[in-house]
Amino acid sequence: MTDLTPLPGTLAAAAVLVLTTADPAEKGHLTRRIAAAWTTGEIAEIGTALPPDRPARPEAPLLLPPREMPKRSTGPGKGRAGLLHALAHIELNAVDLAWDIIARFTDQALPRAFYDDWVQVAVEEAEHFDLLEATLRRYDSFYGAMPAHDGLWQAAEKTAHDLAARLAVVPMTLEARGLDTTPSTVERLRAQGEEVVVAALEVIYADEIKHVAAGVRWMRHVAAERGTDPAALYAAMLTAHFPGGLKAPFNEPARDQAGFPAAWYTPLVKTVQESA
Repeated sequence: MTDLTPLPGTLAAAAVLVLTTADPAEKGHLTRRIAAAWTTGEIAEIGTALPPDRPARPEAPLLLPPREMPKRSTGPGKGRAGLLHALAHIELNAVDLAWDIIARFTDQALPRAFYDDWVQVAVEEAEHFDLLEATLRRYDSFYGAMPAHDGLWQAAEKTAHDLAARLAVVPMTLEARGLDTTPSTVERLRAQGEEVVVAALEVIYADEIKHVAAGVRWMRHVAAERGTDPAALYAAMLTAHFPGGLKAPFNEPARDQAGFPAAWYTPLVKTVQESA
């Protein structure tokens, strides 16, 4: 699709267009075009459109079950490229997750601000993918050169029926976990002199705080609409849809920046693990 090709007339249909685009570069290009059109009012209606069960994907990378994936490393050589490839795959999935949440829940009376938030998340996730893919090429590799796992989209499939479940599992658990683990990864890479990789991860880390914040913000909204407590709703959704449990320690300062109260998640470590 060129820049002269008309975009769909609604945001939901535009989201489905991204989800059905396999090429990562084109997916990112469309994301930026649609976001600009939404901002300027070229796309003004939210509309409705049925998203696919799974997004289109390029022929590579080969997708493996998480348990069959080789262990990631922050060490030099192939291990470093493997880390970057795994992170790039996560970010490409995150682009699709942002568009999926836009298209999948249009049957609910959500305000425009909801869509504003997730369009911006999609743009930032596309930027993250581009940044990591460019960094990966510095190691004579590229996205698709190694296998990747399908765990993130499996989480999307399990939460496709309920916006609260999606918010609980994706931004508030999986992305929040990234806030917990990134600082130690950055510390190791900095000690190895990998300042280019560190700079990329620091950009992503700052944006992910905003993405977790969006998850918390809309969990509060959904809880208010359902007449329930947001902490209780998060706990119920997590227990039902994330049986693997939460892992401590938590990066509480970053989670605090995202407006994610420790009282919501610290009691769940033992509770969820015991119920698994």
